[in-house]
Formats: sequence, C-alpha cells, structure tokens
Amino acid sequence: MSKRDGSDEQASPYAMADLGATLAPGTGLSAADRAGLVSALKDKLQHLAGKSSGYVESLSLEVKKRVNALQELQKQHDELETRFREERAALEAKYQKLYEPLYLKRSDIVNGVVDVEVPKDGTPESDHTGSKKQAEEKGIPEFWLTAMKTNEILASQITERDEGALKYVRDIKAVTLDNPKGFRLDFYFESNPYFKNLVLSKTYHMADEDEPILDRAIGTEIEWSPGKNLTQKILKKKPKKGAKNAKPVTKTEQCESFFSFFSPPETPEDDDDVDTDVFEQLQEQLEQDYDIGSTIKDKIIPHAVSWFTGEALQGEDFDDDEDEEDIDGDDEDDEDEDEDDDEDEDDDEDEKLQSRKPVQKKSTSQEGEQPSDCKQQ
Repeated sequence: MSKRDGSDEQASPYAMADLGATLAPGTGLSAADRAGLVSALKDKLQHLAGKSSGYVESLSLEVKKRVNALQELQKQHDELETRFREERAALEAKYQKLYEPLYLKRSDIVNGVVDVEVPKDGTPESDHTGSKKQAEEKGIPEFWLTAMKTNEILASQITERDEGALKYVRDIKAVTLDNPKGFRLDFYFESNPYFKNLVLSKTYHMADEDEPILDRAIGTEIEWSPGKNLTQKILKKKPKKGAKNAKPVTKTEQCESFFSFFSPPETPEDDDDVDTDVFEQLQEQLEQDYDIGSTIKDKIIPHAVSWFTGEALQGEDFDDDEDEEDIDGDDEDDEDEDEDDDEDEDDDEDEKLQSRKPVQKKSTSQEGEQPSDCKQQ
C-alpha cells in the first residue's frame, strides 16, 4: 500500500506508483495536473490488465461466426485429449500390473532366490575352471551396478567409491503416485557396512499432471556408518612446525557421489528472494536431478537386463551412427563439388596456356597437417 495526496491507493501490478516522479515540475504542469495525469494513466493500465487485445471483438459478424465454429472444433479436440489422457493412464496402470510378476521373477533370479533350469539343447558351454566357486555363487553378482554403469547418464554419477556400496543393491522399483502426482524410486539393499538403511527412496512431486514440470524432490536421509559417508571426504592437514598442538587438523568436505542423489537441492519458497545466477544454477541442478530419476524409471528399471548385457546400447548407438553418416555424406558431397570446381578452373588455364601437363587437384587439407589435440576437461 502507498499513500499519495492523503488517500490510500492499491499498488498496481505494473509498479506504476512512481509515475509522478517521471513527470518533473519542468514539464509545465501544475502539481494537481500531474497527479491527475498519473491517476488517469494508472486507471487505464489497470483496466487493460488481463484483457484481450480487442482484435476479435473488432471482427465482422461473418468472421466471428467462423471463429465460433473454430472454438467448437477446439472444444471437441480438448474433450478428446482429456479422454486420451484418461485412457493412457488406465492403459499404463494395466500394463504396470502385467509387468510386476516379471519384475518379481527377475529379482528372484538376480538375488539367487530361485535358480533356472537350462534346456538340454540350450546348455551353455561348460567352464571347468573355478567349478567350486561357481557352485557357491548365487544369483547374478553386481547386476544393478553393471546395468547402471552401462548407461551414460548414470555412469557419470557413479564414482569408484560408490561401486562398493552399489554392489549391495538387490532391486530397484518405481511407484506411480496419484496425490500429488509424481513417482517414487525405491532402492533395496542387502545389509552392508556403508549404511543402516535397507531401502533408500527418492520421490518426485510434479507441478503438472501432463507435463514433466518438477515441483520438488525428496530423498531418504542416509544413516551412514562411522567413517563410511561416501558423500564426504576427510582431509588431514599436518600442523605447522613449532605449533603447540602436534595433532593433525581434520577437515570434512563434500565430494561427488551417486548417493548425493538422495539429497536433492531444495527449492526456495519465494523465488523473488533468490539471486538470478543462483536461481539459474539451482534450476540446472533440478533438471539434472530429474533427468537422472526419469532415466532410472523409464530406462533402467524396465530394461535392466538389456543394460546389464549391453544390448541397450545398440539402439542408442544406432541413432548416433545415422547422424554421423549424414554428416560424412555431406562432407563427401562438398569435397566432390570442390574437386569439380578445381578441375574446371584448371581446364580453363590449360586451354589458355596450351599446356599438356596433367591437371593437379587441390587438396582440401594441408599435407601433413595434424589434428588438434583433444584436451580432457
């Protein structure tokens, strides 16, 4: 609220309260005239706020009839779109139930709960080495760790220190949430020396039901065992010579770890209080966090076997190969055109000089030129 001429006025959403300051006394208007002009401008802007441009209202009656017909078509489209979303959600829920028994069987085989009987005609080649070890080995060791490391996005998040803890993953599940909309990822662990939790969860609450707009993310607080926190590193600094305290100084710092995934960045309640650079950095972190979560939900969990064997990479590499072929094809075409142009120019010169020397093609790159070194970032 602001006061002007002794009366209270509601603050305009267009921040017009200081319009009077722009009308200096030197404009030739009296104080009363300036106040009246400011008031008129503010009333006009407030009247226009939230209003259409007025173009549709200015159309002729015949054109308005056509606009009404388009609005009716749009209404029918929106109704169909609503039905599509409802049926899609029901279809996804239906098949999620059909997937579940397969996921359970997969988990039983991975964790050695059940074993598989190989048909006689499909018996793999026997390995006579380490037969005793094979007899004791159950399930598929490091199944989820291997599947996650095969994916480029997740591999960039997993450090060597993380691998020791991720070897204990028994299963990863995704749960769809309805109120509020979103999904939850549950990581099931065997008892391990790193932390006490047997289940680590990450929940994503979406701001929009149909668009992937993240509202906030919540992760499980990990109960680390003493000295086993993978998200921190302890630095020891030797004391200076002659210092009274001869004990080394220890300092704890945060370090990169996949398990930071369960401590997502917090979104501020009021964006206006956040600096622009800090806000952009936070937004980038949230996008990366959601990208990791959606990769686990949409790629790793449903196709874990293909990621474990590496077969999942074939489909992703195929798209990249197509792009590279297109680029190479364009380069070859450009080189052919350049060579043709060079030949034409040389032919013209030969006719003028009446020379019998063979045509020498110009090279598109300097001989002996070495590619620039690729420096690791």
